[in-house]
Amino acid sequence: MDRMSTEDRPAAPRSLAEALRGRDDVSLGALLRSRPDLITPVPTDLTQLATRAGTRASVVRALERLDRFTLQTAQALAVAADPATYDELLGLMAGDDADPAVAQALPHALGILREQALVWGGDDRLRLVRTARELLAPSPQHPSPTGLGPTVQEATAGMSPGRIQEIVTTAGLPSTHDSVSAVTALTELFTDRGRMAALLAEAPADSLDVLERLVWGPPYGQVTAEPAPRLRWLLDRGLLLPTAPGTVVLPREVALHLRRGLAHRAPEPVPPAVEVTAVHRPQVVDGTAAGQAYTALATVEELLKDWDEGGPAVLRAGGLSVRDLKRTAVALDVPEPVAAFWVELAYAAGLIAPDGEADERYAATPAYDEWAELPAAERWSRLVTAWLAATRTAGLVGGRDAKDRTLSALGPGLDRSAAPEVRHRVLALLAGLPQGAAPAAESVLTRLRWERPLRGVQREDDLRGRLAEWALSEAELLGVTGRGALSAHGRALLGAPAAPARSPEAEPSGPGDKLPVHHRPTPVPTLSATEQAVASAAAARLLTPLLPEPLDHVLLQADLTAVAPGPLQRPLADVLGVLADVESKGGATVYRFTPGSVRRALDAGQSASDLHAFLAAHSRTPVPQPLTYLIDDVARRHGHLRVGAASAYVRCDDDAVLGEILADKRAAALGLRRLAPTVLAAQTDPAGLLEGLRAMGFAPAAESAEGDVLITRAHAHRTPPRTAPEPVPDGPPVPDDTLLAAALRAIRAGDLASTTPRKPGTAPAVDGELPRTGSAETLATMQAAVLTGEALWIGYVNAEGAASQRVIAPIRVEGGFVTAYDHTADEVRTYPLHRITGVAELADDAG
Repeated sequence: MDRMSTEDRPAAPRSLAEALRGRDDVSLGALLRSRPDLITPVPTDLTQLATRAGTRASVVRALERLDRFTLQTAQALAVAADPATYDELLGLMAGDDADPAVAQALPHALGILREQALVWGGDDRLRLVRTARELLAPSPQHPSPTGLGPTVQEATAGMSPGRIQEIVTTAGLPSTHDSVSAVTALTELFTDRGRMAALLAEAPADSLDVLERLVWGPPYGQVTAEPAPRLRWLLDRGLLLPTAPGTVVLPREVALHLRRGLAHRAPEPVPPAVEVTAVHRPQVVDGTAAGQAYTALATVEELLKDWDEGGPAVLRAGGLSVRDLKRTAVALDVPEPVAAFWVELAYAAGLIAPDGEADERYAATPAYDEWAELPAAERWSRLVTAWLAATRTAGLVGGRDAKDRTLSALGPGLDRSAAPEVRHRVLALLAGLPQGAAPAAESVLTRLRWERPLRGVQREDDLRGRLAEWALSEAELLGVTGRGALSAHGRALLGAPAAPARSPEAEPSGPGDKLPVHHRPTPVPTLSATEQAVASAAAARLLTPLLPEPLDHVLLQADLTAVAPGPLQRPLADVLGVLADVESKGGATVYRFTPGSVRRALDAGQSASDLHAFLAAHSRTPVPQPLTYLIDDVARRHGHLRVGAASAYVRCDDDAVLGEILADKRAAALGLRRLAPTVLAAQTDPAGLLEGLRAMGFAPAAESAEGDVLITRAHAHRTPPRTAPEPVPDGPPVPDDTLLAAALRAIRAGDLASTTPRKPGTAPAVDGELPRTGSAETLATMQAAVLTGEALWIGYVNAEGAASQRVIAPIRVEGGFVTAYDHTADEVRTYPLHRITGVAELADDAG
């Protein structure tokens, strides 16, 4: 490619602000999307944008979002000369052997660093942003991830001139008149591959062993006051340099020679492949995932039904107690960590919340009743959509927070802002695999660590790794995946493209066959709220035919049980849940009829004839005679005893029954005494009396003051309307196109105002300072500009106190206002004169 002549080549930028000024709107927009913190709030001009891009917090955030190879590129620039050329950077990354994979990947990595304003300048003058260099460059307090130490110049900064001359002479170099030239000569020696090879050829073998131990870092070592001969040989020639009493360092130039030019021991230009451990037929995966989805819905419904009349109490510090979580786990028949996940999922979906009462408890929300009426697939999509976006992390339950307090389910401290991004990324990696392919979990974690490497060896808590492990297990629980592979409805939930086709020769002979995958997964877009709603609806449509149809019948058996061979229609399930107790769950649910369960149905207002008719209508088998006898027997005794308010009383037409109660020792706690042959008075309240008599085996019924039997129905306790908890954002949100366009216009306008040339003597003394003129001078200059049509530079403070610089062409001045064409906003505006801090005329050649 032809090179531009020196005259045609644009001048190299002298600062990051100048480099940003040379970008087009597309490039600036890419920067603001990748680093949204830079427009929170919108900078006034490009100089302020560059300043913000160089702040420590923003640079750290940007570095933490680089993949491993791009971060390695930035680390190599931090140990290169400032500025460095592209060839120097390539040498540090690819080494003397010129690794072709590194050479191919380096332009892309450098492009990312340029796009994110971490590197600026052309290929002949690459500069790492100063803050990034300070963070990544090696120092005794913060060793470089490259394992390199300081340069010869940095290591000899505090060394005496005489000692430097001794090192130069011993290394075989001519002595010099000053330390600067001596250090330069030593540096040239260490960077000359041929002369260094000759020097090291003379080194004793044990001295070379010392260098081998230090070459890949850490580069620091300890020596005594009288170093051993192998160390003395290295110290005399500057191959090791003292940095502090008893401490020596391997100079960077020496290490790079020993490494054959590599800044990193193992550059990783290619992302690690996601390995596939098993491949199943897509129909098997989808069917398994649908079964899990049905189980997920049943589990959430069972949880909410258990809390329908008011759930566990809210701890003073918030959340569930350990005892209540254990009870919930027993009720759901799942381990406690899984119970915590279901509870947190229902909370994230807005189905449960604290009721806000004085004695605060958890309860279902009104949204639960709406959710329960939806078709099964839509209920599933709402749960999974809430899971994808939730920042609350159930896997942390039972752990400890920073203050060593136990983290409880539904309690504070469970939000992790990275959770949604990790879940989406894990599923995206699965979406890039062939249909039915189940990945090795460790290979997924390895890939994620490459995409977001841990910064610093001191970070032992790999939160992203744990989030990824939880995402894989939770996706299986929810039915997003089946047998470890992403299902068709799970793929639709992500808005992912069709899965890669699998070649016939790759078809496995069994589910355990391994199929290595070395391609990059197809990128999966991040969806907006509207796009996610469309994707969720598409997932629900794919799941619908895979879910079992609810049944309208059960199979009654002679052992007082009923078998539901599948999911039941809601009215049938609700009534049967009152009339019988669930004995076992699974592919088929077994219900058992007991005297207590039948009495529960009678207490809820059902009569014996109602129960007989119900069973006859919904049983595919004849109603067994023992069940008929059970219902009739309980119904005959139901209400035979009547309990009312005295404190409480019991009345019965059969005085023998009352005599039996009085003679029973278990009735002593009730404080009963006979008032009449058919009436007993009690010292306890009616509710306690009812419970006591039922515990003794009787079937009493409550009655009103008029003597009518009171029908007790289950009371569904609901919270007031509640909104689902908002996810905790992971930094500022990515700007949409509208906000981005407005921000770019504002930044360009402010930059135009701040860089427009002014007439000599009118510009402020300090760059960025607003012009200052008196009110009379401001008014006179404005009026003159109206007559001449000239543009002016003004400083303006709006009603919120925000200051800005503008270039305007005054059209009319009257009533304390100036109407002008604002060149920075590209529209006509009116400004109060009292808010204009000053005015200055533009130079004649101002564009």
